[in-house]
Amino acid sequence: MEPNLPTPDHVSLEAVRRRRAELRESMNALEEALAAPAPGRPIAWAERVHIALVELCADFREHIDVTEGPHGLYRGLLTTAPRLSNAAARLTREHAQIRDLVEDLLAQVSRPDVHDADGIRDLGTALLGKLVRHRQRGSDLVYEAYEADIGGET
Repeated sequence: MEPNLPTPDHVSLEAVRRRRAELRESMNALEEALAAPAPGRPIAWAERVHIALVELCADFREHIDVTEGPHGLYRGLLTTAPRLSNAAARLTREHAQIRDLVEDLLAQVSRPDVHDADGIRDLGTALLGKLVRHRQRGSDLVYEAYEADIGGET
């Protein structure tokens, strides 16, 4: 006999998986932009990083909408699995922290006199690490609630 598991009420897990894949693609693009050579071409390098950050910012906003929005994943999850409220609250707090990191990095890269590639790379790497851990915790939360794997898309 299968256990009586709750199912997502408000957001399909397929939509969450799609957003998750898009966010991962943006993270990959930022990682590639940060890793590109910067010496002798700081403006071109900064523009590439800026473009990747703008895309990541848009995908992260969509991620927040899909999880925290009025018909978001967390609302349905908390209705069916209130025991996970602390984990959902943590992920919500992380959204604000990550959004602040993205904004800080955008501000640094947008300065016309940007020549501190190492500093920008440090901030970008910290952002990517925070995003990776956030995505892992989000995947764990969905699994605990629904025993559904939204995990490591390719």
